[in-house]
Amino acid sequence: MDMLRAVRPALVPALVVVLVACGKTEAPATPAVPPTELAAVSTPPPAYPPEAECSSDGGTTVLRVTIEKDGVPSQVAQAQGSGNDALDKAALEAVRTWTFRAATRNGQPVTHTITVPVTFPPVLEKPTRCFAQGSGT
Repeated sequence: MDMLRAVRPALVPALVVVLVACGKTEAPATPAVPPTELAAVSTPPPAYPPEAECSSDGGTTVLRVTIEKDGVPSQVAQAQGSGNDALDKAALEAVRTWTFRAATRNGQPVTHTITVPVTFPPVLEKPTRCFAQGSGT
């Protein structure tokens, strides 16, 4: 028992340090900023190529588009063709002009790659210019 009394005073400072350390709280972590997804801002439809319009061609071109941190497409590549080169070209040209609100992670904009289908429905009523004399259609 005498030995316990001799050791007890030595334990008191250590116990105080442990208790004080337990009472301390760490600075709160910076709150996580929820991510946001990519959003279209301006996506005007492509112009229907006259030759496809007059022949009532339709189809869907699928594009792989990389959107940069500023919301502008940097890479636009054809992933799947529509079967009509003029429709595919019109889709590529149009999507290159589109703008987006960039996706964010931790509050910072990030580059994002998406797949975009561009559909050209077959023209049901041909424009009158398609029947111009000598047009051959």
